Amino acid sequence: MIDVSRTDDGDPMTFRVVVRDEEGTTRHEVTMARKAHQDLTPGHTPEQLVEAAFRFLLDREPKESILGRFDVTIIPTYFPEFHKELPAYLD
Repeated sequence: MIDVSRTDDGDPMTFRVVVRDEEGTTRHEVTMARKAHQDLTPGHTPEQLVEAAFRFLLDREPKESILGRFDVTIIPTYFPEFHKELPAYLD
């Protein structure tokens, strides 16, 4: 389960993400500029984008390997296919 909640509505927005499974829980703080949200996912909420980003990441690494604190824009640094594959995670 991925639980996303916005903790700061500024720019950048800040989100607390809790990932739970049968093996335990991890907590993450994610930032995202409003422009990044508009560029990546017009028509979806910022929370939907962050959840989709985590589903994308969890398909590639265990929750314990996901950074505890990061900005959404660094994901393509580690996974160049992020922008291309993100739409499938939003459906």
